[in-house]
Amino acid sequence: METLSHQELTRLLLALGVMLLAARALGELARRLRQPAVVGEITAGILLGPTVLGALTPTWNAFLFPVHGGLPAALGGLTTLSIVLFLLVAGMEVDLSTIWKQGRTAIAVSASGLVFPFAVGFLSAWFAPSLLGMHRGADALVFALFFATALSITALPVIAKILMDMDLYRSDLGMLIVAAAVFDDLVGWIVFAVILGLVGGGVSGGIPIGTTVALTLGFAALVLTLGKWLVNRVLPWIQAHTSWPGGVLGFAVSIALVCAACTSWIGIHAIFGAFLFGIALGESEHLQERTRATLEHFVSFIFAPLFFASIGLRVNFLEHFDLLLVVVVLLVGTAGKTLGCWAGARYAGVTQREAWAIGFGMNARGAMEVILGLLALEAGIIDARMFVALVVLALVTSMTSGSLMQRLLGLGRTRAIRFADFLAPRSYLSPLRSTERRGCIQELVRAVCDEKVLQAAEVEREVWQREQIESTGLANGVAVPQARLEGLGRPRVAVGLSRSGVDFDCEDGELAHLIILVLTSTDDHRAQLEILSDIGRTFRRPEMVEKVLMVDTYTQFLATLKVNPPTGPHVTRRE
Repeated sequence: METLSHQELTRLLLALGVMLLAARALGELARRLRQPAVVGEITAGILLGPTVLGALTPTWNAFLFPVHGGLPAALGGLTTLSIVLFLLVAGMEVDLSTIWKQGRTAIAVSASGLVFPFAVGFLSAWFAPSLLGMHRGADALVFALFFATALSITALPVIAKILMDMDLYRSDLGMLIVAAAVFDDLVGWIVFAVILGLVGGGVSGGIPIGTTVALTLGFAALVLTLGKWLVNRVLPWIQAHTSWPGGVLGFAVSIALVCAACTSWIGIHAIFGAFLFGIALGESEHLQERTRATLEHFVSFIFAPLFFASIGLRVNFLEHFDLLLVVVVLLVGTAGKTLGCWAGARYAGVTQREAWAIGFGMNARGAMEVILGLLALEAGIIDARMFVALVVLALVTSMTSGSLMQRLLGLGRTRAIRFADFLAPRSYLSPLRSTERRGCIQELVRAVCDEKVLQAAEVEREVWQREQIESTGLANGVAVPQARLEGLGRPRVAVGLSRSGVDFDCEDGELAHLIILVLTSTDDHRAQLEILSDIGRTFRRPEMVEKVLMVDTYTQFLATLKVNPPTGPHVTRRE
């Protein structure tokens, strides 16, 4: 039985320590510069790999990261585990119900955002395979299908983080983008799983492609139906009879690895099984938010940095950087995705500005694009030049999506809208009488409605329908029920304080004590976004919520807001 020697084990531990330290340090630096952490993590790998360290001190590079022997095999196994766990967490972010709740608009955006870039990518790769970096000996059809999928995929985790940092995640526009991204992610990974099956693999390397496709679709259907039902039944028992959070974490990781092994046996990559189980687990109503956050932090801060840093060890980015190919991939990828999503949004009746914002928001590729490219490189579908171009596409689109959305929506160009500008003494309720979500909404709606212009019953129905699409509970005990109404004119805001707390399904699992109702016009896209952004920035700190809960009157509430201005720049943070 072959094992690592004492020297190899020492070098492996040293290499992992150096990789993790560099990836975390540069990841934190990227966050401080308001960029995705993955930018810093991949940069760390480039610095430690053949691109920089290999060029400056080849001896040290070969000592830490040799290309032959047992050490690279052990490192490869660990990075495979890392990517499997990362896709488990990514799957947990997928909420299939958001697609149906958003209805026709989300379906139109996601469908157009898949079909249009897929067609552009397929035709480009089919007629110019050598220009686009097809690996010698690769099948032309498989390469064209891969490139089409790579241009169609989106990055739900990156998009969600961009919207959260802009304080727009709970807005109507944010929920629409998330719903479309969920559909794109699910379909894109299924298609790519089938493409990997076309390359070959299986139990003995000879499972017919038809069988592989059937098994892939069948396994996906099984996990998302029966598997989802079983997870929902088993979780309460695990939570009741095992230690927290170890019981649920052990269950989640164990079953994810089993599902990964199943898809690997079928002949597609193991990450697809983990991704599907992540969806089933994340859909369970019994999965506590604290457990979800614990697993996400464990993977995101330990395993994910190791994987993304390892990417820079595989390729010399300077040697394989092809400027023409990078420019072509950037132009074709950005144009296909942005125009496709814009067309779908316009077809569904979205305004011009918001349609473009949706297009650029959906263009964020992030880690998913990198993972696709790496798998295609390992499978012999693309060469190193194309892989480098895809990494550049992922990084550039992730870094620019937030700022482009901000510019298109006109956020931050003029005087910032403050939610308190639309608050009146009669719409400040302290304390709220109701202890239930709908009852609180009814109280706040009645406070802003004057039956001559706004009918309270109709407004309450609109707000409650919006609440059913996606809970408006934020963190730190804040909730922002909202609605966009035709012909409203000036926005209206109501504030309610609840000492006992109300269940608004907040992000951190806590009760909401500060409930802010926001009503805006369907004709004013900027008002809702800026008001929600202002609320997010104002109550970003828990101590700010504590301060407003201690006041008794409307005047004291305004004074507290004035002497404690919002933290951070106005809608400029992005991930």
